[in-house]
Amino acid sequence: MQAYGLFFLVAFAIGGVAWVFVYPFLSGERKVERRKASIAGATPAARPTGRTASKSRREQIEGTLKELEQRRKKASRPPLSVRLNQAGLDWSKRRFIVTSVLLAIVAFILTLLTGAGLLAALGFAFAAGFGLPLWALSFLKKRRESKFLDLFPDAVDVIVRGIKAGLPLHDSLKLIATDSQEPIRSEFRSIVETQTIGMPIGEACLKLFEGMPVPEANFFGIVVSIQQRSGGNLSEALGNLSKVLRDRKKMKAKIQAMSMEAKASASIIGALPIAVMSLVWLTSPQYISLLWTDPMGRIMMGGCAVWMFIGVMVMRKMINFDF
Repeated sequence: MQAYGLFFLVAFAIGGVAWVFVYPFLSGERKVERRKASIAGATPAARPTGRTASKSRREQIEGTLKELEQRRKKASRPPLSVRLNQAGLDWSKRRFIVTSVLLAIVAFILTLLTGAGLLAALGFAFAAGFGLPLWALSFLKKRRESKFLDLFPDAVDVIVRGIKAGLPLHDSLKLIATDSQEPIRSEFRSIVETQTIGMPIGEACLKLFEGMPVPEANFFGIVVSIQQRSGGNLSEALGNLSKVLRDRKKMKAKIQAMSMEAKASASIIGALPIAVMSLVWLTSPQYISLLWTDPMGRIMMGGCAVWMFIGVMVMRKMINFDF
């Protein structure tokens, strides 16, 4: 039996090598490739002129921007200190880690005291020490970004009015850093302080995206940076940016309104099993108590919880829209 297996493996390896190295010569693929290469290299491409040149340049810029966006998406997650800053917390990494460890210890001890067992205690400790702090950090970050997007178009309008009135861009940014609400005030104060220590104002505005990772902040930094390098009417460019920001805000509100029915349906469907289980427990506790007293019932509850979680995640993916 071993001899047959060895013979089969050797024959398969020889066939694979023959397919890779011999077949292209027998089928004529190499000749076709050489012919294509000779035809492609025989006549050089014509140099674009006029509208063709501008179109080609625009396509190159669009390709470059798409490549930068893909690199940004593939980039690794920011470090913990940056995420704490993005969430608006002045905590240090050490304080965050110590708090997470304390939550895990408290959850572990409380679960053991209830008699749930060592495995359940470890699971609750992991959820309280790792999952809960990261979820809270993500929640605070999203809430801060949402408030920033609500106030950002008004801040850009203030800058436009200041520039039209004759104020320098630095003074307009300082005005926002002094009189605006949070988180606009802290982010623009960081821009002003960075520019004060010697960094060009264009690069300082590009730093806004690090503290507030939303496309609108990236748009603002790019507009100011391009204007500082190539010149132009900054008030007109920022005015157009403000219009784009308000249009994006309207589109987001429209998408939320259109998806609200689906979100309500998903919430009802997700809460229905828990509600029915609670009502049955209130009316007939002996009928449903087998689910957590019998070993097979606990297995069934675990399987149902897993499938419910998968269904909720699928519905969440279907009703969340990126634009």
